[in-house]
Amino acid sequence: MSNKVKIGIIICDRYRTCAGGKCLRSMRNREGAFAQYADAELELVGYTTCDGCPGGNVEYTGEEMVKNGAEVIHLATGLVVGYPPCPYIQTFKAFLEKRYGVRVVVGTHPIPQKYLDLHTSLGTWEDAKWQPLLEPTMTDEATRKAYN
Repeated sequence: MSNKVKIGIIICDRYRTCAGGKCLRSMRNREGAFAQYADAELELVGYTTCDGCPGGNVEYTGEEMVKNGAEVIHLATGLVVGYPPCPYIQTFKAFLEKRYGVRVVVGTHPIPQKYLDLHTSLGTWEDAKWQPLLEPTMTDEATRKAYN
């Protein structure tokens, strides 16, 4: 691998007890939003929650992650697939990019098929604003099923 990319991950506080298994697996396997780093070595430099709505921890954790060398902060897939999806996700992205000059990617692991099916039936992601947010984690069906 030719270069190292330092990553921070912010998860939804609803999943605060999550051990990060799907995020870390997708990071290791370069799946979902981590597929973009196919030729890079990845180092996790921070992993925490937003601290609940409206995301009071985002301001402070972003600063700590950047101090730890984060070049990219991923807003975990749980912020998109949870119900309801995070209403602050675009605000978090814009704030972190503007305040810390860091690239922010929405998503970590591939969207599990069961969540795609549910949100499709509910019409959650019909609005065009969701398409760019879903794109990094929308993989093939076999991969989505593997993340169920």
